[in-house]
Amino acid sequence: MPDVSPLALHVWRRNRDVYLNVWRSELIWPFVEPFVTLLALGIGLGNFIQFDEKTDYMAFIGPALIAVYPMWSSAAECAWGSFFRMDQQGTFDAVIATPVSVDEVSTGEILWGGTRGVMGVCYVGVMVLAFGGISSPLAILILPFSILPGIMFSAISLCYTATAKSISSLNYFFATYITPQFWLSGAFFPLEEMPGWVEVIAWFTPAYHVVRIYRALAGGSPEASHLVDVAWIIVVGAAAYLLALSLMRRRLIK
Repeated sequence: MPDVSPLALHVWRRNRDVYLNVWRSELIWPFVEPFVTLLALGIGLGNFIQFDEKTDYMAFIGPALIAVYPMWSSAAECAWGSFFRMDQQGTFDAVIATPVSVDEVSTGEILWGGTRGVMGVCYVGVMVLAFGGISSPLAILILPFSILPGIMFSAISLCYTATAKSISSLNYFFATYITPQFWLSGAFFPLEEMPGWVEVIAWFTPAYHVVRIYRALAGGSPEASHLVDVAWIIVVGAAAYLLALSLMRRRLIK
């Protein structure tokens, strides 16, 4: 069983305090890249794409960007960020020398990664709203729900970080796992128009289910089938969390 207590929140608080000291340098990527994507694809390419009379391209990709860009934020925090704290700075060793356990360190890291994901949802969500990509008040539900995919992506990322031999090896994780999800989760084009095997593979990727939920809420069209997406996220997030704790124990307990 996980050895977790409220002490995990001290790890979260430590990362939050560091962020508050450097937040100005952290704002460039979360704002600029989604803005350029919305401008280039939502408005530029969107002028040449029309799905039907009710849905334009901005309404199609806007909610999906709220899903895929925060995925990067959570994954990066628990990959490069956690690796630096673990391997380069010696922060983890210093923390577990106190009454805080390895499980609590790992949980605090995952919670902070989830928080970065929620922050990303706020940044991108405001931009998507300003660009007209949200048409339903149900979109507000994206914000409280976003902690679940944030924790899921953070836990998955920490699993890989716990086994990474060097900082450069994290590039494999992003090149082979995160980047394909960014493009093949159905964020930019309907997967129904692709060969059937592409949609099958996409179904097993976490981002696919997050995109489906966010798009339904932003468009005001949630269905019972989306409960399957919610359940998928919860199950995968819980499994990744438990695996991350196990792998981090193996990495840090000598």
